[in-house]
Amino acid sequence: MSTSNEPDGALVKFRCGKCDKVLKVKMESSGGKAKCPSCGEIIQVPDAPSMDAASGRVQVVESASVVSPPDPMKKGVSLKNEKGGTLAQGLYRRITTEIEKVFIGQDELVQGALVALFSNGHVLIESVPGLGKTLFVRTLGKVLGCDFGRIQFTADLMPSDITGAPVFNMKSQEFEFRPGPVFTQLLLADEINRSPAKTHAALLEIMQERRVTVDGNTYSLELPFLVVATQNPIESEGTYNLPEAQLDRFMFKLSATYPSEEQEAEILTRHGGQEDLTRQLAENINQVTSPEEILSLTDESGTVRVDKLLVDYINKIVRLTRTWPQFYLGASPRAGISLMQGARTLALFRGRDYAVPDDVIEIALPVLRHRVQLTAEAEVEGQSVDQLLSDLIRTIEVPRLK
Repeated sequence: MSTSNEPDGALVKFRCGKCDKVLKVKMESSGGKAKCPSCGEIIQVPDAPSMDAASGRVQVVESASVVSPPDPMKKGVSLKNEKGGTLAQGLYRRITTEIEKVFIGQDELVQGALVALFSNGHVLIESVPGLGKTLFVRTLGKVLGCDFGRIQFTADLMPSDITGAPVFNMKSQEFEFRPGPVFTQLLLADEINRSPAKTHAALLEIMQERRVTVDGNTYSLELPFLVVATQNPIESEGTYNLPEAQLDRFMFKLSATYPSEEQEAEILTRHGGQEDLTRQLAENINQVTSPEEILSLTDESGTVRVDKLLVDYINKIVRLTRTWPQFYLGASPRAGISLMQGARTLALFRGRDYAVPDDVIEIALPVLRHRVQLTAEAEVEGQSVDQLLSDLIRTIEVPRLK
C-alpha cells in the first residue's frame, strides 16, 4: 500500500469495501491486490480510469464499490497469511471463538468434531442427556454456513424415514423421490442406539460414500457432510448395540463430560433466562466460513507431510491392538487411515505443514476406543479401554523426526 506524498493526480483513490477507509495506491497497482492498513483485509484494487489527456496523469477515483477479499482456501495458495500465522489457524480460532459464545467448555468435543469435519470423518458422542449436544451442532452449522438436520432415533424408525422414499404424484401419475432428513450437511443422529440394525444399515452407505441409493437410483449428498451421532452410556433398556461395521464408520468416539463448577455457573448465567435459543443463535453467532472454504481446506490438509517414520509409528499402534492380551478384537486398517488424516488436520490447525507424533498421540484414544473390544476377563476385572490403550501406546518407541 502506497503512503508516498505524490500528488493525488498520480494515484488511484478508492474506499475499502469493509471499513470504508479511503485508500490510495500508485497507478501501477490498479487492478491488483492490496492490504487495508486499517482493517487488515486483502482487497481488490479497482482498475485505473482512462488517462487525462491534458495532464497525462491518472484521474482520482472515488470508488465506493465493494471489493471482495480473495479466496484464501483456494488450492495452491500458500498456507501463510500476512500476520505470520496460517490461514487454517486463523479459521480454527474464529470458529471456536464463535462457538464459545453459546457453547461453554467441552474442548475435546469441539476440537474432535472440527478435525473430523475437515478430515471427511464422522463423530460418535457418548454422554448423558442435557450436555448441549444439539446446541453444539446447531451452533456449528450456523458458524460454518452449513445446513443442519436432526433425526431422533426410535425403535420404530424405518430406513426410509432416514433416506427418503418414492412418493406417488397424483398429478403426474408417477413416483417421485422425496428426500429424507439425511439430505443435509451437519446431521445430528440423536440416540442412535435406540434403533434396530436394519435402520443402522441405512447409514452405512451414507457415511462412507456420501450418497443414498433407493430403488436402484443413486442420490449424492451435498458436501461437506458430517454425522454427529449420540448414545447414552447409562440406559440399556430399549437400546441396541451398534454393529462393528457401523462403529468403524465413525472417525472418533468422543466423551462429553459434566462441566466444571465455573463452567456450569457460566451456563446458568447465559442460558438461565427465557431468551429464545433460535433468536440467540441468529443475533449473536456470526458465520465465519462457507462450505466451499471447508472443502478447500480439507483438500489442503491432504498436502500436510507425514514422514515415513510417523507412518510406521501409526502402523505399529494399530497392529499392536490386534495382539494385545486384553483385546479380543483389534482395530482395522481404517483406524490407521483415520489416525493419519486426523494428524494431518490437527497439524494444519496448529500452524504446521507437517505432522508430528504428538498429533497422533492426541487423537489416538478417540480413534481407537470404539474399534477395540475387551476380552471377557478384562471386562470382569473392570479394566478401562482408554487405560489399556494408553498402556499400549507407551510401549511403542516414539520416532524422532528429522
